[in-house]
Amino acid sequence: MRTFFQSFFQIGLVSISTVLITQHLYYGIFVVAFLISLLWTFNVSRIAVSTIQQKLTYSFGAGTGAVCGVLITQLFN
Repeated sequence: MRTFFQSFFQIGLVSISTVLITQHLYYGIFVVAFLISLLWTFNVSRIAVSTIQQKLTYSFGAGTGAVCGVLITQLFN
């Protein structure tokens, strides 16, 4: 579950970041970009040496996180 949620949160934030960028919300862009980068530093070292099952779980988390990130931004529009 940890592998899933690492990817879920990172890619969810990327989706949110994309919407913030299109709306020129600079403070939000900065905060979300900072969090994406911070999560990435932890994720990249862990997933690089993982099993194929962990890589698939990470990828599933990314797909789910992207969809949820877009749904979350729709709540604010």
